[in-house]
Amino acid sequence: MKKLNQILERIQPLDQQTMEEARSRIDHLIKPQRSLGKLEDIAVQLSGITGKLHPKLDNKAIIVMVADHGVCEEGISAAPQSVTHLMTGYIANGVSGVCALAAQAGAQVITVDIGVAGDLADSKIIHKKIRPGTANMSKEPAMTREEAIKAIEVGIEIAEQEIKNGKNLLGTGEMGIGNTTPSTAILAVMSQTAPEEITGVGANLPKEQLDNKVAVIKRAIEINKPDKNDGIDVLYKVGGLDIAGMAGVMLAGAANRVPVVVDGYISTAAAIIATAIEPKVRDYLICSHASEEKGSAKASAFLGFEPMLNLDMRLGEGTGAALSFNIIEAAAFMNEKMITFQEAGIGVV
Repeated sequence: MKKLNQILERIQPLDQQTMEEARSRIDHLIKPQRSLGKLEDIAVQLSGITGKLHPKLDNKAIIVMVADHGVCEEGISAAPQSVTHLMTGYIANGVSGVCALAAQAGAQVITVDIGVAGDLADSKIIHKKIRPGTANMSKEPAMTREEAIKAIEVGIEIAEQEIKNGKNLLGTGEMGIGNTTPSTAILAVMSQTAPEEITGVGANLPKEQLDNKVAVIKRAIEINKPDKNDGIDVLYKVGGLDIAGMAGVMLAGAANRVPVVVDGYISTAAAIIATAIEPKVRDYLICSHASEEKGSAKASAFLGFEPMLNLDMRLGEGTGAALSFNIIEAAAFMNEKMITFQEAGIGVV
């Protein structure tokens, strides 16, 4: 808890003065005002996050948190839980979806075992296992409050180490069979939405099994009675270790004034937890894409996110974040490389 409290004390509001300088400069670039739309808003936000008019975003990483979920024993996923173990190795060895897209974006992929069921000997994996998967949240809390805090602190630790190593743009990613179920439970509790309105198929769950998934989520909420006014309470009762780790990455990014790009549905659930713990974190997050998972639009709207991409994607892993890195870096280049009308020696046209 000490590490978490220390990081919370360091989170400050965005730098409004630098944001105003950035907006003024962008308004006077050699183009019609607002003609580059959301790129302009991203550039202003980046200046507010970093406190720099021209931030550098040339050292990028996606931190992929991997964990299993005990609720899988309720038949809420089409894929067997063993796939988590397999995919962890594929991600760590650079051959999964996020690895391909991160390579194109010039970003490093960091794989963290924060709660995989079973041992992973691969040296390319960062081993920070809190426990070998969560408990079945439809019967008991997914983890203890202490374990949830430790998992958040793992995310903080990994992110701060990467920032110390020079990373200036982070993305969140995850892998964990069954993790749309705790994500939907978190969203249902925090937004006070009926689970049937936001429960989707995840990794291709047959539609005829959706009613069971809804019932499992309802049962988890009923049994555990998570307190929507306490993000950690919700996290430990109906969340996941991967979600906790990503929330920690977001908290660390805010404390260190480094932008964090939120991937899809599971990452957005982590953002809901992070902002419940410290609302100022919201301004340090950039939403990458609109996931096709059913609850995604509700989750984004709950946080006031406006996804920059809509490509009918729902893979997770951090794939949407990787694609968005190019756009975010382009926004910074726009502000730095374009000249103003004054610099061009001409009047506004």
